[in-house]
Amino acid sequence: MSLQEAAEARKAKLAALKKRKTLHDSGNPEAAADANDKPEVFRFRNYDPETGTARKHARTDENETVEKQVEGLAEKIIAEDEAKRAQELDLTNIQPKRANWDLKRDLDRKLSKLKTKTDIAISQLIRKRLQAQKGGDAAAASLVAGFEGAGGQELPEADSDDE
Repeated sequence: MSLQEAAEARKAKLAALKKRKTLHDSGNPEAAADANDKPEVFRFRNYDPETGTARKHARTDENETVEKQVEGLAEKIIAEDEAKRAQELDLTNIQPKRANWDLKRDLDRKLSKLKTKTDIAISQLIRKRLQAQKGGDAAAASLVAGFEGAGGQELPEADSDDE
């Protein structure tokens, strides 16, 4: 489209607008209706022309609404949150890999004291057994016989482990 044609189209448009305005200002609606070449299209929003009754809030435009968009969103978020909480509270994540490492650490000090006392007691028993076999001491022999008759059971534990 050349500049001359564009200018003529603009002039024609302005002339039509001016004519419509003058007809509207004159108060003659029939003349204003004749000026418009397009017929008016009626839209029945609350009235059904086929049945002759009013429509009961029937929406013709079912667009995507916010309510439809977020319909299942709350349930989805709650399910994801519960899954995360279950994963976070898993006992394998909470407990240490070696469950009794701290118990062993605390008992090592006490066991080291007991180990020395146990070694001393074992060495004393061996000495007494050897003396009983060599010397023929009657009291030591009965003591050794009592230990052998017990089937090598351990000595009874002391009352206090706090040392």
